[in-house]
Amino acid sequence: MGTVAAIGERARVAGLALAGAVVLIADGPDDVRRIWRSLPDGIDLVILTPTAAEALESDSTAPGGCRPLTAVMPP
Repeated sequence: MGTVAAIGERARVAGLALAGAVVLIADGPDDVRRIWRSLPDGIDLVILTPTAAEALESDSTAPGGCRPLTAVMPP
């Protein structure tokens, strides 16, 4: 199994660390885009909060040309 990362607001993603995810706190859209562009090698799955997914909707600079899926954590 590969490494899982979670990007979003602290209150929404912090608990995912207990499941072994790499938690990447993003306090705003600019943080989300910066984190997304600099994801470390070896991340196989990224979980996004709805706010983080919204920030990436128009971002085409993802690593390896990846684009976020529309399925994200429920509100």
